[in-house]
Amino acid sequence: MHRSRIEVEVTEGGLPPFWDRSVAFFANLLALFFGNESQTMVLQDAVGEVDSYGGRLIPILNLLFRGSDNVLVLERRPDEALCEYFPAELGLSLPKMQTLSHEEYLAAGRRVLEGEHHKAEEILGELARHGSEWVDGYVTDEGLERIAGRMGKRTITTAKGSRHGNNKWYLFEALRERDLPCVETHVAGSRDDVSECLARLGEAGFREAVLKAQIGGSGIGMVKFPETGRGVSMPPLDDYLFFEGPAMVQGWLEPGVGGVARIHSPSVQMFLDDSRVHLFDITEQILSHESVHEGNESPPPYLVRGSAVRDELLRQAGEAGEWLHEVGYRGTASTDFLLAEPDNGGMPAVYVCEINARVTGATYPSVLARHFRPEGAWLLRNLRVSEPLEGDRLLEMLRAPGHLYRAGMESGVLPVNFNLGQDGLVRKGQFLCLGESPAECHELLKRAEEDLPMDWSYVRD
Repeated sequence: MHRSRIEVEVTEGGLPPFWDRSVAFFANLLALFFGNESQTMVLQDAVGEVDSYGGRLIPILNLLFRGSDNVLVLERRPDEALCEYFPAELGLSLPKMQTLSHEEYLAAGRRVLEGEHHKAEEILGELARHGSEWVDGYVTDEGLERIAGRMGKRTITTAKGSRHGNNKWYLFEALRERDLPCVETHVAGSRDDVSECLARLGEAGFREAVLKAQIGGSGIGMVKFPETGRGVSMPPLDDYLFFEGPAMVQGWLEPGVGGVARIHSPSVQMFLDDSRVHLFDITEQILSHESVHEGNESPPPYLVRGSAVRDELLRQAGEAGEWLHEVGYRGTASTDFLLAEPDNGGMPAVYVCEINARVTGATYPSVLARHFRPEGAWLLRNLRVSEPLEGDRLLEMLRAPGHLYRAGMESGVLPVNFNLGQDGLVRKGQFLCLGESPAECHELLKRAEEDLPMDWSYVRD
């Protein structure tokens, strides 16, 4: 089958040319699963304070969209002290901010669908009259398309492009069509098919396996099986896993199986404009044993510029980006990989694992890091504090011993976002360490932990 070739550019340090547009960006994280409400409830329960994750966009929106009139629509009000820190000490410009709860977002989309446009405009308020030409969000679902249409604006990507671009099954089919390597995969149309999939993976030599729903995120939509073979016991499998249709059951790559010595989890950060795919950073994902995202760092120490494995990683990222462009997605994205080092010392095997077609957990630290330190290193961790506290107090705890990053510094800790409880106190946050090397970034975080008069724990994104 003939495919049109999309130009792929690799940016070595710095950032690609992002949108020269103004936008009304909806931080609609709870729309991530395109109407799969059961899966959304699992996300809320597992992650916690999920309605304040949109705050991660505050420091980067005016870097992604260089127009003069951006507005960020959050699901709840952000921490005021952090919003003062960004312009005062980092020199960043911030978008205008408005709040629209997930329930109001859904209601506005329904009102437009039902033809009750005046009621939709009552919900949207000033947004209905905002001067930008474009609308975007974490995902573009049908509700966002309806809202944009009622506002007389265009979406950056289509609902179809956004949904297809986040679909793991569609990606898997595209990888096979492009003759890219894939981990052994079997299809489960329902719960009843999973046992046979596990049996076949056991016969192929895999000790463990994973079921992946077609659309998922932050570990939601993925079930790990600690054993394979015939007659193994299985945990309950929820209906939401099959909301989009059949699920994939894949062999779990791990050291000691199939001649694998070590597994790495690199991720290539991408930006897709109307005509090109830009690859602008390579990170290493920090994952739990269950493969749930807990942070990122860059650059991965095992990927040397000019090496064959790095070139292969970027080649496959370019192929994945071309597919993503073809299905109609535009904007930032991350292509996640598995890199399997063989025990014979040969060339590592590179596998595309998934694409997250949105602003991801690696996008915002990468954009900030490459803005302030184009050639430096960075580390991003999600930290939960032992005792809730005010945002300004947490900032002062970092500032007093000299850990808080300010524009022009060579290194430091940059708080990107605070996740707030219902009382407005910080429960969790995303903290970016900037330095000359990954080792220095880890040392920065260690010193900050030692100096702060409180405890924290590392948690999932």
